[in-house]
Amino acid sequence: MHPISVSIPSFRSEDSAVERGYTVFKIEVLMNGRQHTVEKRYSEFHALHKMLKKVIKPPEIPSKHVRNWVPKVLEQRRYGLELYLQTIIMENEILPKIFLDFLNIRHFPSLPKTESCGSFETESEESSKLTHQPALLFLRDPYLLPATNDTFSSVVIEGVIHGIFYPDLQPR
Repeated sequence: MHPISVSIPSFRSEDSAVERGYTVFKIEVLMNGRQHTVEKRYSEFHALHKMLKKVIKPPEIPSKHVRNWVPKVLEQRRYGLELYLQTIIMENEILPKIFLDFLNIRHFPSLPKTESCGSFETESEESSKLTHQPALLFLRDPYLLPATNDTFSSVVIEGVIHGIFYPDLQPR
């Protein structure tokens, strides 16, 4: 199963005094058990398609021109756009950042189906993994009774005790 799934369960028509009416598609994005909704117009899908063609071979997008705005035709467009998004996810090992941005998904380097912030062509698998170094390493539990020659553990225990029981006491 893929870490990202999308569906377009509905759409609505918008009327505007400035421009002629348009349709808004409701996209539900599910990733790692969390769901959010994004609303996009067809023109935004078309712009995404043009940008994706520069980095991957995207599937066909439903036709830009629709003769009539009857619900049956809009339902076909909704289904076509849903299939378009799902096909991009299924056919690409690494999803381009522009696609993740379109779905309002933040970059998560630990997910196998997301691209790091770098270039799509030059991204290596190693550079997208999180790395860290330990800040402090204990060879044994510092809160157990310290050895007589271990002064660091005494400082830690003394600091914890002073912090808990004497928070107003200034250090020496």
